[in-house]
Amino acid sequence: MASTEEPATRSEVGASSTGCVEPPKLTQAERRTYGRLGMLMDQFHNHFRQTWNIMYSAVSSTSTTLSARRLIDTGLSFIEQLTAHHTIEERYLFPHLARRMPSFKPDAFAYTQHKAIHEGLDKMELYLRECQRGERDFRREQLMEVMDGFGEVLWQHLDEEVKELAAENMQRFWTLEEIQRMPI
Repeated sequence: MASTEEPATRSEVGASSTGCVEPPKLTQAERRTYGRLGMLMDQFHNHFRQTWNIMYSAVSSTSTTLSARRLIDTGLSFIEQLTAHHTIEERYLFPHLARRMPSFKPDAFAYTQHKAIHEGLDKMELYLRECQRGERDFRREQLMEVMDGFGEVLWQHLDEEVKELAAENMQRFWTLEEIQRMPI
């Protein structure tokens, strides 16, 4: 009869009596394989960082070349792209990773940070849509206030998630063969 238990994590295999395991040093090829998900995630996150920085620079300066209309459009695009990114993570990536990695379980940082970020994104979208429809005047300082309300958790998340997916951390939870077979 087949066992329903998850296989031991890399950190459980070969643990000493103290529970400490020193993972083997990664070759360059192994580092690339273990780190591919983290590198891919960092590329996406760099796009979000760059867009955020453009927007934040535009709302915190009176001498900007970014018009209100362009800033509204950029903000709405940012919201749409980040929401799509998080939806994909939560539907496809996190459940797979959560089988071994506590950080991706529903009560852990990845989901709780997403929730906090989306509370801010919802406020930002409401403000930008009202401005877009002409229901309120666009004020850079108001958009900056909304962005300040969730910027810290956004940046923390962008950094922590990539760190969790770094090669050395992935090696703790997955074998090289498992990483190669990941549908991601």
